[in-house]
Amino acid sequence: MYTVRYTNAMDNRGTILEQALNLFSERGYDAVGVQEICDAAGITKPTLYHYFGSKRGLLEAILEQSFNTLKIRLTSAADYCGDLPLTLQTIAETYFSFASEFPVFYRLQLALWFAPQESEGFKAVIIQNRFQHEMIMNVFLNAVPQHGNMRGRHQDYALTFLGMLNTYIGLGLNGLTPLDVELARQAVRQFQYGIYS
Repeated sequence: MYTVRYTNAMDNRGTILEQALNLFSERGYDAVGVQEICDAAGITKPTLYHYFGSKRGLLEAILEQSFNTLKIRLTSAADYCGDLPLTLQTIAETYFSFASEFPVFYRLQLALWFAPQESEGFKAVIIQNRFQHEMIMNVFLNAVPQHGNMRGRHQDYALTFLGMLNTYIGLGLNGLTPLDVELARQAVRQFQYGIYS
């Protein structure tokens, strides 16, 4: 089992975040109860509610903290400077690196993304996932002057590219492929073949 340290000191808040992330990732958000999180963290329910208000509040704190790290990295990677293949390569490497560094979190957010639309988990993660789609969509919008065939397709391309990356990441997290630079190159070549043809 992978563990993620949210703080250097093992304070209550960090311990709760760490234990909840591990439990949610292992068994799914809906399958884990508040008491189980409290038992794993060695705290009482009032302590959990003091820090997070609710189980949903705890999930939102996990998502916000980890997605903030991805946002910073993705903002830099998605800075389009006229070279679409290079930008897509950088984005792919950023995702693969992030997923490799935070596999427990990435597995959880993928599970939440594919949860039923009305579930608490999906409602929490979609708020955080919008930025990914928007940043990648802007790359394709900015590439239109050099690649006119992308005009009007930027949204579809962003969804397809992110979906492809997440498929590779899912395979990587299950030990079926290394999430390395070569896989990022292969993924981008495969994607480009479809959009340029």
